[in-house]
Amino acid sequence: MFERITFNSQVMGGRACIRGMRITVSLLLSLIANGMSVEEILEEYPDLEVEDISASLKYAVFLAQEEIRPFSESAA
Repeated sequence: MFERITFNSQVMGGRACIRGMRITVSLLLSLIANGMSVEEILEEYPDLEVEDISASLKYAVFLAQEEIRPFSESAA
């Protein structure tokens, strides 16, 4: 599902990375959240591709999806 997102315990402690590189998804998300444009990111990290940034955003959306569960009195 996320071919560009890799996990390897020997790379960045197993954190979600881009194509096995030492560039984490969280780094890309932080750069975007702090106002850096895609073009600026690609200039700063020339090994990245537009698809890598897109995959990072899609992965973040996947992680942020919330499952809505009905409220149960017994759970309170």
